Amino acid sequence: MKTSLNSTPSVRPCTPTPSHHQETFIQTERLSLRYGCKTAFCDVNLSIPVGCITALVGPSGCGKSSFLCCLNRLTDLIPCCQVSGKVRLGKLDILNPKIDPIALRRRVSLISQKPNPFPLSIWQNIALPLKEHGLRNREEIDRIVEQSLRDVGLWDEVKDRLKDSALALSGGQQQRLCIARALALKPEALLLDEPCSALDPISSSVVEDLIVSLKHHYTLLIVTHNLAQARRIADYVACFWVKDDSGQLIECGSAEQVFADPQSPITAAYVNGIRG
Repeated sequence: MKTSLNSTPSVRPCTPTPSHHQETFIQTERLSLRYGCKTAFCDVNLSIPVGCITALVGPSGCGKSSFLCCLNRLTDLIPCCQVSGKVRLGKLDILNPKIDPIALRRRVSLISQKPNPFPLSIWQNIALPLKEHGLRNREEIDRIVEQSLRDVGLWDEVKDRLKDSALALSGGQQQRLCIARALALKPEALLLDEPCSALDPISSSVVEDLIVSLKHHYTLLIVTHNLAQARRIADYVACFWVKDDSGQLIECGSAEQVFADPQSPITAAYVNGIRG
């Protein structure tokens, strides 16, 4: 059973308002997370629109990555982690203990800050998860491996060395391989935790372009400290801040509105480089 957190001041629901009707993929309601006695963030009410890129921005330590981990229950793997509130995926309450977290993570996949390919061949990096989920047909596995690598623009770079170790790839290639590995399982959404921060500028640009191309097929939520990147790629922006020793969502809206006409003075100071 999830443990309730200490009472904290409520905040109004934060729902991006696009110019056309936009379906919500994930909705959080008073979502809070605590590691032991430390509150990472509290009372986050946020709607994530389908088929868009939503960027989570804010200074270090304000709960952005922790928020991301709640959305596919990776918090289950962290000792002394307490989550309260609601996270709805459609009509599904994903914090319900009866929900299968493995099945959830197939639908909502997380890409880490540092590329983490398996210490296996390039082919095995994508084939292994497919086999773990019951696929045994070699021709079908080969087809999915190729398509996934094509989807991230990596096929032409590695098609002649699929048996080579994935660890021999460059950092940018490794990150794209990790994204391909996630795409092979046909998720509905990708959670990206600073996916470019460990890469050089050229590799970062390639991965950034890839993220933009994927929004036509997936819902994407990205944590980034790079405000210029958020300006370039995000459709919506949610700004987190530390208030009363815990992370809180202080503003969200379209990227254009948040950067050009922020409603919170803290957001205004942050996006203009005065604070944070």
